[in-house]
Amino acid sequence: MASKLKGLGTTALFTILFSLQSAWAAERVLLNYRGFSRSIAVQDLAILAESGETSDRLASLLDMAGQRPEELRSLLTHSIETNPRILDRALNSYPGEWVLDQLGEAIHPPAGQASRQALRSAIVLSATDDGELTLLEILENYPTPEVVLEGDNIQQAYNRLQGFLNTLSIFY
Repeated sequence: MASKLKGLGTTALFTILFSLQSAWAAERVLLNYRGFSRSIAVQDLAILAESGETSDRLASLLDMAGQRPEELRSLLTHSIETNPRILDRALNSYPGEWVLDQLGEAIHPPAGQASRQALRSAIVLSATDDGELTLLEILENYPTPEVVLEGDNIQQAYNRLQGFLNTLSIFY
C-alpha cells in the first residue's frame, strides 16, 4: 500500500511540475524577418519542426521575407549536446553572460531589452531532461507568455551559443 501511495505521490509531483512549467512557458513567438513581423503560436513552430508543415500565418511571413520553411525548420531542430550542470555554471560566468547577451539580441522579451535571466532559464531548462537543447525547446521554455525571435539574427547568435558550448565539452 505504501509503495502505491509513493507512486501516486511521485506522479502527482510530476503532474504539478509539468503544469507549472507550462504556465510559465511562452505560448507565442513574435517572429521578425526582414522588416516583416507576425505573432506565431509556439505550437505552429513545433508542427513545422516535427512535420515540415506551416500554418497560413507562418507561411505568409516566410514568403514575404523570402525565407524558406526548411531553413527555419533546420534551425528549430538543430540539437546541441551539453551537460546541464556545467552549462548552468558556465552561463553564470562573464563569458556566459556575454554569450547570453549575444543570443539575447535574437531571442528576447517583447519589451525589447535582453533578459539574461529569462534566456538562461530557458536554455538550462531545455538541456535538463536529455542533455541536449534546440532552439524550439528554448522558445518553448522561455518564461514569458510571448518571446521575440529576430529571424535575421538567430543563426549567427545560435552559432555563438554552439561555439561556446563546444568549448565547454572538454569538461564533460
